[in-house]
Formats: sequence, C-alpha cells, structure tokens
Amino acid sequence: MKVTDIKTFAVDCFRTNWVFVKVYTDAGIDGVGEATLEYKEKALIGAVEHIKEYLVGENPLDIEKHWHLIYRDAYWRGGAVLMSALSAVETALWDILGKHLNVPVYQLLGGKVNDKVRIYVNGWFAGAKTPKEFGEKAKIAVERGVTAMKWDPFGKNYLEISNKDLNTALECVSEVRSAVGNEVDLLIEGHGRFNIATGIKIAKELEQFKPMFFEEPVPPDNLDALKAVRDKSPVAISAGERLYTRWDYKRMFDLMAADYIQPDISHAGGIMELKKIAAEAECRYIPFAPHNPSGPVANAATLQLAATCPNFSILEIMYSDVEWRKDVVNEQLEYKDGYMKIPDRPGLGIEIDEAECAKHPYKPHTLRHYTGALTDIRPAKTEFYF
Repeated sequence: MKVTDIKTFAVDCFRTNWVFVKVYTDAGIDGVGEATLEYKEKALIGAVEHIKEYLVGENPLDIEKHWHLIYRDAYWRGGAVLMSALSAVETALWDILGKHLNVPVYQLLGGKVNDKVRIYVNGWFAGAKTPKEFGEKAKIAVERGVTAMKWDPFGKNYLEISNKDLNTALECVSEVRSAVGNEVDLLIEGHGRFNIATGIKIAKELEQFKPMFFEEPVPPDNLDALKAVRDKSPVAISAGERLYTRWDYKRMFDLMAADYIQPDISHAGGIMELKKIAAEAECRYIPFAPHNPSGPVANAATLQLAATCPNFSILEIMYSDVEWRKDVVNEQLEYKDGYMKIPDRPGLGIEIDEAECAKHPYKPHTLRHYTGALTDIRPAKTEFYF
C-alpha cells in the first residue's frame, strides 16, 4: 500500500475553521485527521503540503517511522503549526491502519480499559453576558444531562484583574454553582491570561466553589510560573493544551507544575504521542484530561485514545455546534448520564463529506478573548450533536 495524495479541507465553523486532513492510498483506503489551529489555518495548510512531499509514495502503515522522520527532518522542530500538521497526518495514518485491519483504532493501542468516558461541556454559556444569564444557561445544561461544565468568567482582563471585575467573575461562578447544585463539577478556565500573583489570588477565591480544576492560570510560555501558582493554589491546576510533544511535557512533569494534564490530539503530536504523554503522567499519578474543543474528527480520535488510557479522567467536548456539523461528517455519538460511549467502527469511525465541506469555505476569524466577545462562541442558531 502506498500514499497517493494528501488534501486539506478548511471548513468554517463560526468561531474558527475546522481543518481536516485526508490521506489517500492506492488500495482505495483513505484516512482522516484534524489539525484545527485557530487563526493560523493558512500556515498550517502549507505545513501539510511540506509533509505531503515526503509521504506520497510511502507505506502509510509505517506510522512511527514517518512521525520520527517528519519531526526530525523539519529541522525547526516543534511549535503549533508543524505539530498540528503532523498530528493530523499521523491520526489519518492510524485511521488507515484501522480500516485496513477492520478494527477500531483503540484495538491497535492495546484495547479498551474504558468502555465509556466522562465528559465536561464547553460552550454551554454561549451568548451569556451577566452572572444571572450564566446561571440560567447552566441550569438548562444540567437538565440536558450535563454533569460537568467549563467556562471562563474573567471577561477581557489580561495579566491583572480589578477587584470590581474579580467580584463580577466570582458572582458568575456563584450563580452557576447555585443553579446546578454541589454534585455538578465546575471547571474554571483562565486561558493563560494572568500573572503569578493574580493567578494565586483567583485560585484562593475559587476554593469556596469547589471547582474540579482551574485551567491555565498563567501564560504557557513559563512553566516555572505555572508551578509557582500551583504551589500556592488551594484548588487543582490544569494545563498543557499549548505544549507540543513529550519533550515539552518533560519539563512540566519534572516540575510537577500541574495536577491535570491537557494535551490536544490535534496539536501535541497525534494519537501515539498523546498515548506516550499520558503514560508519563500515569507514572506520576497525574490524571489525563485531554483538551478537545475543536471539531468532530479530533473528537473521534480522542475518544479512541481515551479508551486505552488507565489514567484518563475527563474529556472536553463542545455543548452544541453549527448546523452543518452533521452534514460534513457521519458522526455517531452516544451520550448518557455524563458519559460518552467509545465507538466500535473500524479506524476512527468517522468520515468527512468533501462536497459538504466545500459548501462552508474558509473564513477569517480573530481571537475573542480580550475584546469582550468571549461568550460569542456560537451563532444564534446551533444544534446539539450528541
């Protein structure tokens, strides 16, 4: 079997563009991966083209070999663009292997230790502006069966936050906690925005609400800063969505800088690289909670991986999505009582419809975090897909 072509599909999905990567072979088997990288899609597509120059004509089943050669021969190693491109291609190769052997990818990784995985939802708050509105939307989410939810209540603040804005954020968390009760897990997102002192201050204030974790309290560039917050935080700290490969994670592990790790299958190197990172975390009794706010192919791949990880804790998914999600993929998800079942179809168990992808072409989008539009994460009309 030989690789004959690699194509990318940038699909507008309101807040960003999904970027799907499809690898074709002369055996008539193709595989899909996802490399959704907000605001860097054009650079990403170019990086996939460079990988294509190497991979066409090669045996797609030699996954480990290809990963190492692509990583080595890039010379300028790591970083979001290269690693997202490599992640998507690697994922597509696993999809091909699973289809070739007629087994789901989890079987190729040692089989299941989890038949289902717990999830928390992101985006449930879309359109909310006031603490009361957050509380109302949280109550609706719980009525739909949600048992854990994440959001960023900190407005457009960066590095520091005024007492007034902090009080508003805490009021928001209080409203949500009151609306959902004490049995629902709350996960508080920081989006890597605060300095050390502010991160510690916020963590101490959050303790009263018993969050599952406080995510990315400081920017991702300095893991010593993350450790400084963790050392003084009374709540668990999570991080890692903007770390790439096990080499980036080595320093986090050496420092014991986080209580939960959150590598992203679309950015950190793909399926096997996350498997290796999760195993390193397992040695240190650190829960594995993959970052997963992107698209349907990334979700499918992460579910396959999560099935095989003994230290898997909880998986992020989006609460709802654009209406055309169901048109561009043949996704089949089963959700019940806060858990999602692991699909059993060969490969990743998902396909993209190229014609439908073409109906929603690339659109430029910009970062919302510091503009006051953070909750404008979904269009007025969305659909639940699970």
